[in-house]
Amino acid sequence: MVTSVSTSGFTISTSAGQKVTVKKASSTKYSKGTSSSSATSIKKGVRVLVLGTTNGTTITASRVVVQPTAGGGSTTPSAAGVVPFQRGAKSTSKQVGQIPAGYSQGSGTIVSGTAANKATEAALAAYPGGVVDRVVKLSNGEYEVHNIGVNWPHHIFVSQAFKVVGAN
Repeated sequence: MVTSVSTSGFTISTSAGQKVTVKKASSTKYSKGTSSSSATSIKKGVRVLVLGTTNGTTITASRVVVQPTAGGGSTTPSAAGVVPFQRGAKSTSKQVGQIPAGYSQGSGTIVSGTAANKATEAALAAYPGGVVDRVVKLSNGEYEVHNIGVNWPHHIFVSQAFKVVGAN
């Protein structure tokens, strides 16, 4: 959620309560849902998904997507189950939806670019609040989005059609 806006960027607060500074670049692209937009759509109180490069708690944005308001009719697993990160707290261990058959942690090939961005968008739309540090393409063509900064979910599984199918 956007908490403040300035000429150089804006500040967001994640669902886990972490404050993150977002720096705009001349090449930053904006969209509202699936439609192209501009920086003027970024206002206090708006939910956003930010893709870019990180340095501590600062993101230099390559893409900013203004998220639809709650109640968008999503069929993805509920984000209500996200467990915010708390230092020293035991991680929650549970599984939701489908985990690819034969999945083993560490398998697959790290991917980047459009496919990784689409998988990240799907994962964070379903389970907001974490930070994605990598996207892995599995042998069955699905993606595992590695989510850090939350105690659960740590792995979010996304289909080839970029729909969330499960998490653990």
